[in-house]
Amino acid sequence: MAGIRVAIAGSLCALAWALPAQAQSNGTAPCAALTEAFPGVEQTEVVAAAGALPQYCLVRGTLERRTGQGGRAFGIGFELRMPLDWNGRFLLQGGAGLDGQVAPAIGPIPNSQRPPALARGFAVASTDSGHRGPIVDASFALDQQARIDYGYNALDKVTAAAKALIARFYGRAPRYSYMVGCSNGGRQAMTVAQRLPLLFDGVVAGDPSMRFSGIALDELWNLRALARAAPKDAQGRPILSRAFADSDLQLVRAAVLKRCDKRDGLADGMINDWRGCDFDPGVLICRRAKTATCLTPAQVTALRDLHRGPRTRDGRSIYGPFNYDTGIASPAWRGMRLGRSQTGVPDSADATLGLGQLRYFQLTPAEPGFDPWGPVDFDQLLERVRSSAALADADSPFLTTFVHRGKLIVYNGLSDQGIASSVVTDWYSRMLAATGASARDSVRVFLVPGMLHCGGGEATDRFEMLDAIMAWVEQGQAPDRILAAGRDSPAPTRPLCAYPAIARFKGGDESDAASFACAE
Repeated sequence: MAGIRVAIAGSLCALAWALPAQAQSNGTAPCAALTEAFPGVEQTEVVAAAGALPQYCLVRGTLERRTGQGGRAFGIGFELRMPLDWNGRFLLQGGAGLDGQVAPAIGPIPNSQRPPALARGFAVASTDSGHRGPIVDASFALDQQARIDYGYNALDKVTAAAKALIARFYGRAPRYSYMVGCSNGGRQAMTVAQRLPLLFDGVVAGDPSMRFSGIALDELWNLRALARAAPKDAQGRPILSRAFADSDLQLVRAAVLKRCDKRDGLADGMINDWRGCDFDPGVLICRRAKTATCLTPAQVTALRDLHRGPRTRDGRSIYGPFNYDTGIASPAWRGMRLGRSQTGVPDSADATLGLGQLRYFQLTPAEPGFDPWGPVDFDQLLERVRSSAALADADSPFLTTFVHRGKLIVYNGLSDQGIASSVVTDWYSRMLAATGASARDSVRVFLVPGMLHCGGGEATDRFEMLDAIMAWVEQGQAPDRILAAGRDSPAPTRPLCAYPAIARFKGGDESDAASFACAE
């Protein structure tokens, strides 16, 4: 890898690698030559144009192969697709879950209605983040280097390799470099801005799992909060899925809208003024027996605990709080928090992906047999996740190098069932304090009312963040207002406003974004 870094360091190397015009015209010869030119490259081929995708050179490989903990094979897998008709731009594609798979490097843009980046002429790379396996399998984290690779190192190594291969293939380095991702891909996008500030000109981080260690503790907290409101099976185990019926959640949704929907000037099913929403589920508590129009005291307590998030013994927040929004009645919220299992073996995402990554990745040392129902001290757990937080959390507020040369857009759904919007806005405030108020000229945060994790929900969840970041980087057009559309036909439109502003209705067509002003 040192050789690759040197190779892309200056224009002299790029000139030395300039390809003959005839070879560049069809791409076949230079694409095939990449197999021999770079250690770790295992496959190259020119792929014909198909559908929306152009003709491109496909490169697959594995960097830093090794045998790790328990004799398991490791290496940083990657894929790079370089269109023969190149627009001079490079895009690193964010991953998902716990990675472990090399996704096709076509550059799908979250929440976009436009073609993927490869179809637009970008060279695109993707990576498995240093291990192979299902995206919900955290067992790789028993290996020290695998934790490091997943946390940040694979992003560095694959970006360096991709840029070197691009320079070799085209005879010149990318003019602009971008990274776009959502969820874990959003965490990775935040990571490159914080840990690798010289590598990218523009970064888009969607619904980022940026305080990764805190999310793991929040998921454990949720299991325990719901267990106190859930009925038990024959073995005395809580049946989490029955803590709330779907009708209970619809009841909460309706009460939240009644309390908070009109605060932005329009009752339209979307809560823009989320900070002004002071809903408390106590208004729904049953005064007598449980009915379809009220919640039990145990259910009210569970909702309060879920939304305030885990706390230390002295009351300090570990993760959260979560705002109340319409997504609480969605199948996605049930899938994340409650699941569908009718036994004491829960199948919610909190109990599967969440508990798995806590046991294997977050706790140091790992504890595969960690019991979520036994005695738990969150203060002690907070100490036990410090090491993994240092590797994979992406909430550093210090961006002085990045904001000097790059631009960052962060967005989050206000109904995100896993990522608390308050964590994103808290980071933004801390970033301005640590980096300087002028960082507003390089970093924007957008919150999407009603949107679930990376899309869906009762929301206008279709918007073009890649276009926005390109216009900012290449033309200096800072995005204070981004147009978002819904899924209905004809689709309603709304403005997404740069935090701390929110969209307020000023009169006119309720389905038209032009009828809303961005105001604090």
